[in-house]
Amino acid sequence: MVDVGDAAPDVTFEGPDGQPTTLAKWRGRPLVLYFYPKDDTSGCTKEAQDFTALAGEFEKAGVALLGVSKDPAKAHQKFTDKYGLKVPLGTDADGALLEAFGAWVEKSMYGRKYMGIERSTFLIGKDGKIAKVWRKVKVPGHAQAVLEAAKAL
Repeated sequence: MVDVGDAAPDVTFEGPDGQPTTLAKWRGRPLVLYFYPKDDTSGCTKEAQDFTALAGEFEKAGVALLGVSKDPAKAHQKFTDKYGLKVPLGTDADGALLEAFGAWVEKSMYGRKYMGIERSTFLIGKDGKIAKVWRKVKVPGHAQAVLEAAKAL
């Protein structure tokens, strides 16, 4: 599990272009990396829409955005098209990136325990170090809070 001041793990995952990539691709520019459970579910849709609404502000601040889940690229494309999303989405099919960031956690629903993605966001500085961490994210107001933190870098 990473924390503020740690170097962002350089784990290979499928980038928004469908090709293998690592977070080193974004080094030299601040990056908002957010993990979300599933495409086209209510909370995940709202979160993606909120980041999309502020995408221009992030761009103006020189900050890149990247959402990541385990969903395949085909599902990401359908999700993006359906809602007109402007946030690039990556795929972590084997969960290596999720594990490295501590976002793959034990969850519980109706007394049943299972492993799943914890909604979490990481602000990574242009030096590749974690500048801020949000875990167990509640969607309302979150994208705005991340924008404010990113502007303060």
